Amino acid sequence: MTATHPSSPALVRSSLRNQIRQVLIDGLVSGRWQPGDRIVERRVATELGVSQAPVREALRELETLRLIESSPNRGARVRAFTPDDLAEIYPVRAGLEQVAAELASPRLAGDVTALEHHLALMRAAVNTPEQVRHVFAFHREIVRASGNRVLLHSWESLGLEVWTAVSLRLRGLGLDEEAADHEPIVEAFRRQEPGIGVLVRDHVLGCATMRR
Repeated sequence: MTATHPSSPALVRSSLRNQIRQVLIDGLVSGRWQPGDRIVERRVATELGVSQAPVREALRELETLRLIESSPNRGARVRAFTPDDLAEIYPVRAGLEQVAAELASPRLAGDVTALEHHLALMRAAVNTPEQVRHVFAFHREIVRASGNRVLLHSWESLGLEVWTAVSLRLRGLGLDEEAADHEPIVEAFRRQEPGIGVLVRDHVLGCATMRR
Protein backbone atom coordinates (compact mmCIF):
# COMPACT_ATOMS: atom_id res chain seq x y z
CA MET A 1 0.00 0.00 0.00
CA THR A 2 1.42 3.33 -1.02
CA ALA A 3 1.60 5.87 1.75
CA THR A 4 0.01 9.24 1.09
CA HIS A 5 1.70 12.41 2.11
CA PRO A 6 0.05 15.74 2.85
CA SER A 7 0.96 18.68 0.68
CA SER A 8 4.18 20.34 1.70
CA PRO A 9 3.53 23.63 3.55
CA ALA A 10 6.40 25.15 1.55
CA LEU A 11 4.72 24.21 -1.75
CA VAL A 12 1.34 25.52 -0.61
CA ARG A 13 2.95 28.75 0.54
CA SER A 14 4.78 29.12 -2.77
CA SER A 15 1.55 28.63 -4.72
CA LEU A 16 -0.22 31.20 -2.55
CA ARG A 17 2.59 33.70 -2.99
CA ASN A 18 2.42 33.26 -6.78
CA GLN A 19 -1.33 33.85 -6.76
CA ILE A 20 -0.90 37.00 -4.69
CA ARG A 21 1.91 38.13 -6.98
CA GLN A 22 -0.46 37.80 -9.96
CA VAL A 23 -3.17 39.79 -8.13
CA LEU A 24 -0.65 42.57 -7.53
CA ILE A 25 0.51 42.49 -11.15
CA ASP A 26 -3.10 42.63 -12.34
CA GLY A 27 -3.56 45.71 -10.16
CA LEU A 28 -0.52 47.39 -11.69
CA VAL A 29 -1.62 46.55 -15.23
CA SER A 30 -5.21 47.73 -14.70
CA GLY A 31 -4.07 50.98 -13.13
CA ARG A 32 -5.50 50.25 -9.71
CA TRP A 33 -2.14 51.32 -8.35
CA GLN A 34 -0.48 54.22 -10.13
CA PRO A 35 3.17 55.30 -9.86
CA GLY A 36 3.73 56.70 -6.40
CA ASP A 37 0.75 54.90 -4.88
CA ARG A 38 1.35 52.96 -1.70
CA ILE A 39 0.45 49.26 -1.66
CA VAL A 40 -0.62 48.55 1.91
CA GLU A 41 0.40 45.04 2.87
CA ARG A 42 -2.21 44.69 5.61
CA ARG A 43 -5.01 45.94 3.34
CA VAL A 44 -4.12 43.51 0.55
CA ALA A 45 -3.96 40.63 3.04
CA THR A 46 -7.40 41.53 4.38
CA GLU A 47 -8.91 41.78 0.89
CA LEU A 48 -7.55 38.37 -0.07
CA GLY A 49 -8.26 36.71 3.26
CA VAL A 50 -4.65 35.67 3.84
CA SER A 51 -1.92 36.46 6.34
CA GLN A 52 0.51 39.29 5.68
CA ALA A 53 3.52 36.97 5.27
CA PRO A 54 2.80 35.75 1.68
CA VAL A 55 1.79 39.29 0.67
CA ARG A 56 5.12 40.54 1.98
CA GLU A 57 6.94 37.84 0.02
CA ALA A 58 5.07 38.71 -3.18
CA LEU A 59 5.89 42.39 -2.70
CA ARG A 60 9.56 41.51 -2.30
CA GLU A 61 9.46 39.67 -5.62
CA LEU A 62 7.96 42.70 -7.32
CA GLU A 63 10.65 44.86 -5.75
CA THR A 64 13.28 42.54 -7.22
CA LEU A 65 11.65 43.11 -10.62
CA ARG A 66 11.90 46.87 -10.00
CA LEU A 67 8.14 47.27 -10.20
CA ILE A 68 7.81 48.64 -6.70
CA GLU A 69 10.17 50.21 -4.17
CA SER A 70 10.03 50.09 -0.40
CA SER A 71 11.53 51.89 2.57
CA PRO A 72 11.23 51.39 6.33
CA ASN A 73 9.19 54.54 6.82
CA ARG A 74 7.09 54.68 3.65
CA GLY A 75 6.32 51.02 2.97
CA ALA A 76 5.85 49.66 -0.56
CA ARG A 77 5.10 52.09 -3.37
CA VAL A 78 4.76 51.72 -7.13
CA ARG A 79 7.85 53.00 -8.90
CA ALA A 80 7.71 55.99 -11.20
CA PHE A 81 8.50 54.24 -14.47
CA THR A 82 10.62 56.07 -17.05
CA PRO A 83 11.85 55.54 -20.61
CA ASP A 84 15.23 54.65 -19.10
CA ASP A 85 13.62 51.62 -17.45
CA LEU A 86 12.42 50.37 -20.83
CA ALA A 87 15.85 51.03 -22.35
CA GLU A 88 17.33 48.63 -19.81
CA ILE A 89 14.80 45.79 -19.82
CA TYR A 90 13.75 45.69 -23.47
CA PRO A 91 17.12 44.66 -24.97
CA VAL A 92 17.00 41.65 -22.63
CA ARG A 93 13.44 40.90 -23.69
CA ALA A 94 14.35 41.38 -27.35
CA GLY A 95 17.19 38.87 -27.11
CA LEU A 96 14.96 36.25 -25.51
CA GLU A 97 12.18 36.73 -28.05
CA GLN A 98 14.61 36.61 -30.96
CA VAL A 99 15.77 33.16 -29.85
CA ALA A 100 12.17 32.13 -29.14
CA ALA A 101 11.01 33.16 -32.62
CA GLU A 102 13.84 31.27 -34.30
CA LEU A 103 12.97 28.13 -32.33
CA ALA A 104 9.21 28.57 -32.75
CA SER A 105 9.10 29.07 -36.51
CA PRO A 106 9.95 25.48 -37.57
CA ARG A 107 7.76 24.10 -34.81
CA LEU A 108 4.76 26.14 -35.94
CA ALA A 109 5.40 25.19 -39.57
CA GLY A 110 3.33 28.09 -40.83
CA ASP A 111 0.38 27.47 -38.50
CA VAL A 112 -0.39 30.92 -37.08
CA THR A 113 -3.84 30.12 -35.73
CA ALA A 114 -2.93 31.00 -32.13
CA LEU A 115 -1.17 34.22 -33.13
CA GLU A 116 -4.12 35.26 -35.30
CA HIS A 117 -6.43 34.61 -32.34
CA HIS A 118 -4.48 36.99 -30.10
CA LEU A 119 -4.25 39.56 -32.89
CA ALA A 120 -8.02 39.45 -33.36
CA LEU A 121 -8.50 39.96 -29.63
CA MET A 122 -6.19 42.98 -29.79
CA ARG A 123 -8.32 44.52 -32.52
CA ALA A 124 -11.55 43.75 -30.65
CA ALA A 125 -10.40 45.28 -27.35
CA VAL A 126 -10.57 48.90 -28.46
CA ASN A 127 -10.49 51.30 -25.52
CA THR A 128 -10.52 48.56 -22.89
CA PRO A 129 -7.97 47.50 -20.25
CA GLU A 130 -7.74 44.13 -22.00
CA GLN A 131 -5.40 45.62 -24.61
CA VAL A 132 -2.33 44.95 -22.48
CA ARG A 133 -3.33 41.36 -21.77
CA HIS A 134 -3.74 40.51 -25.43
CA VAL A 135 -0.46 42.13 -26.45
CA PHE A 136 1.30 40.24 -23.67
CA ALA A 137 -0.46 36.98 -24.62
CA PHE A 138 0.62 37.39 -28.26
CA HIS A 139 4.28 37.58 -27.30
CA ARG A 140 3.98 34.82 -24.72
CA GLU A 141 2.55 32.55 -27.42
CA ILE A 142 5.73 33.01 -29.46
CA VAL A 143 7.92 32.15 -26.48
CA ARG A 144 5.72 29.20 -25.55
CA ALA A 145 5.85 27.90 -29.12
CA SER A 146 9.64 27.72 -28.88
CA GLY A 147 9.19 24.57 -26.81
CA ASN A 148 11.99 25.69 -24.49
CA ARG A 149 10.82 25.74 -20.88
CA VAL A 150 13.96 27.45 -19.60
CA LEU A 151 13.44 30.24 -22.11
CA LEU A 152 9.78 30.59 -21.15
CA HIS A 153 10.63 30.69 -17.45
CA SER A 154 13.32 33.33 -18.01
CA TRP A 155 10.94 35.46 -20.07
CA GLU A 156 8.10 35.19 -17.56
CA SER A 157 10.40 36.01 -14.65
CA LEU A 158 10.93 39.54 -16.00
CA GLY A 159 7.43 40.69 -15.05
CA LEU A 160 6.76 41.66 -18.65
CA GLU A 161 2.99 42.01 -18.33
CA VAL A 162 3.54 45.16 -16.28
CA TRP A 163 6.36 46.39 -18.52
CA THR A 164 4.10 45.90 -21.56
CA ALA A 165 1.54 48.17 -19.91
CA VAL A 166 4.27 50.70 -19.08
CA SER A 167 5.51 50.63 -22.67
CA LEU A 168 2.06 51.24 -24.13
CA ARG A 169 1.39 54.13 -21.75
CA LEU A 170 4.74 55.81 -22.32
CA ARG A 171 4.60 55.37 -26.09
CA GLY A 172 1.01 56.57 -26.33
CA LEU A 173 0.03 54.18 -29.12
CA GLY A 174 -3.62 53.55 -29.87
CA LEU A 175 -4.90 49.99 -30.06
CA ASP A 176 -5.28 50.11 -33.84
CA GLU A 177 -1.62 51.05 -34.20
CA GLU A 178 -0.53 48.39 -31.74
CA ALA A 179 -2.44 45.66 -33.59
CA ALA A 180 -1.05 46.83 -36.92
CA ASP A 181 2.48 46.59 -35.55
CA HIS A 182 1.96 42.87 -34.91
CA GLU A 183 0.56 41.97 -38.33
CA PRO A 184 3.98 41.62 -40.06
CA ILE A 185 5.06 39.17 -37.36
CA VAL A 186 2.06 36.93 -38.04
CA GLU A 187 2.79 37.01 -41.78
CA ALA A 188 6.47 36.23 -41.22
CA PHE A 189 5.57 33.14 -39.18
CA ARG A 190 3.00 32.13 -41.79
CA ARG A 191 5.65 32.28 -44.53
CA GLN A 192 8.39 30.87 -42.27
CA GLU A 193 10.67 33.72 -43.23
CA PRO A 194 14.33 33.09 -42.32
CA GLY A 195 14.68 36.53 -40.73
CA ILE A 196 11.82 36.03 -38.26
CA GLY A 197 14.12 36.29 -35.24
CA VAL A 198 15.50 39.65 -36.30
CA LEU A 199 12.02 40.92 -37.13
CA VAL A 200 10.72 40.05 -33.66
CA ARG A 201 13.83 41.47 -32.01
CA ASP A 202 13.48 44.78 -33.83
CA HIS A 203 9.77 44.91 -33.04
CA VAL A 204 10.44 44.49 -29.32
CA LEU A 205 13.21 47.08 -29.34
CA GLY A 206 10.83 49.46 -31.09
CA CYS A 207 8.41 49.06 -28.18
CA ALA A 208 10.95 50.82 -25.97
CA THR A 209 11.21 53.81 -28.32
CA MET A 210 9.21 56.87 -27.34
CA ARG A 211 7.13 58.74 -29.90
CA ARG A 212 8.32 62.24 -30.72
